[in-house]
Amino acid sequence: MDVRAKGGAAVFLGTHTPKLDDKGRLFLPAKFRDELAGGVVITKGQERCLYVFPKADFARRAEELQNTPLTAKSARDYSRVFFASASDELPDRQGRVTVPGPLRQYAGLDRDCVVIGANTRVEIWDAEAWASYEAEQEQRFAEQDEEGLPALH
Repeated sequence: MDVRAKGGAAVFLGTHTPKLDDKGRLFLPAKFRDELAGGVVITKGQERCLYVFPKADFARRAEELQNTPLTAKSARDYSRVFFASASDELPDRQGRVTVPGPLRQYAGLDRDCVVIGANTRVEIWDAEAWASYEAEQEQRFAEQDEEGLPALH
């Protein structure tokens, strides 16, 4: 089933456990490859993971950030890190994408990785960091009430 967000963006789902090879390449999950085949942008994400956007979705995100006022310090700070660390990559014919060294270092990626679908983006995590994050968040998830969530209609 092909799930799409409002505006036609792909919705990425699931948890996958590829390994980085010695050249810093990672096999993208097979179910994500068609949407990512035209190229991706990898950048720093929160909680020391990496965000992977299809190029068109990254362009939409860039446009959203362009609409924030330059006088908003938090928007300037976020944009600087987000764009300065971004790298556009093209998956090879086998579905591998190269994760640049500085981004691997930021996310603590060595060998064992977890790739998750996170709605309209993909995230790459160090396997141990993901296990720790998930264990910490699952209880909060179970206890969450709708008052703490954005409007769900």
